[in-house]
Amino acid sequence: MSTDEYELRLQRSWRTNADAWTRAVRERRIASRRAGTDAAILDAVLATGAHRVLDAGCGEGWLARALAARGCDVVGVDASAELIAAANALGGARFDVAGYADLDDHRTEFGFFDAIACNFALLGEDLGAPLRALRRRLAPGGKLIVQTVHPWSACGEAPYADGWRVETFAGFGDDFREPMPWYFRTLASWITAFVSEGYEVESATEPVDAASSRPLSLLLRASLRKRTSAA
Repeated sequence: MSTDEYELRLQRSWRTNADAWTRAVRERRIASRRAGTDAAILDAVLATGAHRVLDAGCGEGWLARALAARGCDVVGVDASAELIAAANALGGARFDVAGYADLDDHRTEFGFFDAIACNFALLGEDLGAPLRALRRRLAPGGKLIVQTVHPWSACGEAPYADGWRVETFAGFGDDFREPMPWYFRTLASWITAFVSEGYEVESATEPVDAASSRPLSLLLRASLRKRTSAA
């Protein structure tokens, strides 16, 4: 299957499974989220001291609502109109249908943000384009917070190498009707992509499941690399 076909299936999965995903999140049926990934991304964004926050790939909007409830001015965006409809139905923050290409468009009215959160939202093969788009939306001194699957935990029995994988949602019964392709990256690939697109990785943390002592996720905090003048 070609990269374009994987990307189309990824987009279709989010549209088809929007209702099932919304129920799973709001009913707290995802064990890793209860074990610590929700708290990890929320705490990481709040620790920046940011006032204006972009929740990029916001899904049904839980993180945007949680940040808004703590005093942040939050905009949540997602390419799935179905998920944004679910987010707007509950409210609590501003939600708009927008993909990374929209954020990269200088004509858009989103403005700039003190912090941008991507919570399990960078799932495609091309990481450069979204990182460039998010860079356009960071205010001076702003922080990019990315939470993703932990490369070691998510690798399973497959080779530890970049490549497409498929999430079947087998543990959720028949609620999810469409498998979701997603692109696995090694830790080195994540860091290399950030550096290549002009970011400085300030920290990499690994939230751990207290019950199993296994890492739940990889959490990266980055800022725009300062340009140095030639001597």
